[in-house]
Amino acid sequence: MDLHAFKQKVLPVQGRLFRLAKLFLRNREEAEDTLQEVLLKLWTKRQQLETYQSVEALAVQMTRNLCLDKLKSHANRTTEYDADLTAVQAAGVSPYQQAELSDTASVLRRIIGELPEPQKLVLHLRDVEEYSFEEIEEVTGLTVNNIRVILSRARQRVRDSYLKTNDYEAGY
Repeated sequence: MDLHAFKQKVLPVQGRLFRLAKLFLRNREEAEDTLQEVLLKLWTKRQQLETYQSVEALAVQMTRNLCLDKLKSHANRTTEYDADLTAVQAAGVSPYQQAELSDTASVLRRIIGELPEPQKLVLHLRDVEEYSFEEIEEVTGLTVNNIRVILSRARQRVRDSYLKTNDYEAGY
């Protein structure tokens, strides 16, 4: 694979890889470092990339594995940054709404972060990255039916945890 082909196949997915790394590592700098490592590994393997059915699936799998390795190696749960708050401020909402949206985003990040790894990965790939079930099947090696079950359970768990956190169920 030459430089032109590499740019066409690999570079367009770097945004997805970064968001996936950020999901796992919860730190912008760590996610950027992970993305660079994955891109470097792909570049060094560029001659073998033609043998893979989906270079994107390979890149996602490499990113996921590298993130898990980093989490295992130094068990870092670094502080979260609040990019959501910056986006909300730019939207021109009131300070009360900013605080409420920031709190909600923080709660949802915590809940999603507590999901088991397969649920977290499938939820992110489907709902954030908007992968098709077939693409998720390629990346994870799970069957489509299994992906649907995992996704359903993940969404239900997030919903239940969110409602429980906010005591919405107390009135019912």
